[in-house]
Amino acid sequence: MPSTPLDTRYQIETPEGIDLPLRPAGLVPRVLAFAFDLLARGVIMGVLMVPLALLGNVGLGLGALLLFLVSWWYMVLFEVLNQGCSPGKQVMGLRVVQDDGTPVGWSASLIRNLLRFVDMLPFGYFLGAISCLQHPHFKRLGDLAAGTLVVYRERPLPRPQIPQAAALRLPFALDLNEQRAILGFAERQGELSAERVHELAAILAPSLQVSPARAAQQLNGVARGLLGPT
Repeated sequence: MPSTPLDTRYQIETPEGIDLPLRPAGLVPRVLAFAFDLLARGVIMGVLMVPLALLGNVGLGLGALLLFLVSWWYMVLFEVLNQGCSPGKQVMGLRVVQDDGTPVGWSASLIRNLLRFVDMLPFGYFLGAISCLQHPHFKRLGDLAAGTLVVYRERPLPRPQIPQAAALRLPFALDLNEQRAILGFAERQGELSAERVHELAAILAPSLQVSPARAAQQLNGVARGLLGPT
């Protein structure tokens, strides 16, 4: 069973009134992601500097420009154009978002990355690490200034499969608990024996006014109707 990160939950409410739970990433995965990105930038610079070195002073000038671009724009471009994921964050299953859960924008990404030099003071990301450990959502100083948050990328859960059946609409309304019971019955059938399936169907049949003899099939049809086209 995979271990669950011990980070806290960050709960936000969307404009539609939906609660969106996020899992802020702690110091260790962020350090590993940054180390991977640092190595990637070193490889990029090493590969590109070899041919530039053959161009003499012109190559040195181009190399200095390239060093500036890679150092300051590597993170920004990946974060904005790759759904908040630099290669290191992608490897570690992380992404950067705004405090409200929306994708990170150009200005926020620029601010959080330009302020890395403050997080690095006085040496080795000392201030950034202290801020990250002290903040309830593991924010470094750049995140505080930019209003950003580094979170775990949630993997989409596979949709439970229900048996094939013609969609069926009941002539009366179902309350929320009844809908959940029917959907739970349909989704769990693959885990149950045939006898248990018919036993559960017989329990649900009277209150839903379906035939006990064909209860399982009819309940699957009702579940299909509740889910709509899939």
